[in-house]
Amino acid sequence: MTLHLEDDQMCYVCGKKNTQGLKLSFEKSRKHHLISEVTFRKEHQGYKNIVHGGMMAAVLDDIMVNLAWLEGLPVMTGELTVRLKKAVPTGHRVLLEGVLERGEGRLVYMRASAKSLKGELYATAKAKCLRVPPGSIKLASRPKEG
Repeated sequence: MTLHLEDDQMCYVCGKKNTQGLKLSFEKSRKHHLISEVTFRKEHQGYKNIVHGGMMAAVLDDIMVNLAWLEGLPVMTGELTVRLKKAVPTGHRVLLEGVLERGEGRLVYMRASAKSLKGELYATAKAKCLRVPPGSIKLASRPKEG
């Protein structure tokens, strides 16, 4: 069975057409590294004025998967581990970095971090991503940098 992946730009994290989304843009800082930033709004909170942990997980997952695609490795997240280190206040800019660590067979190992402008560590993530076999993809479009 062919897996039909289509980017209609409505991804909540990086889709440019999603009026409710975060609209993350990415920049390749160097090989195997991708950076971005996000400012979460009140509607992204869990407790009052604190970003929901699931929102942190979503942006960390998204930067890792987009990095893999930009490196020419079509993947889907198979396992995601997020460590929330410090509460993230709404309305504050958060710096994101994704790193491609290595690929082994069908697995691609990734990591990501979220920090404040002062360098305070908010969260880290690790992912085991599964390569999508080239013969099984019909992709309408693929992720693009910034």
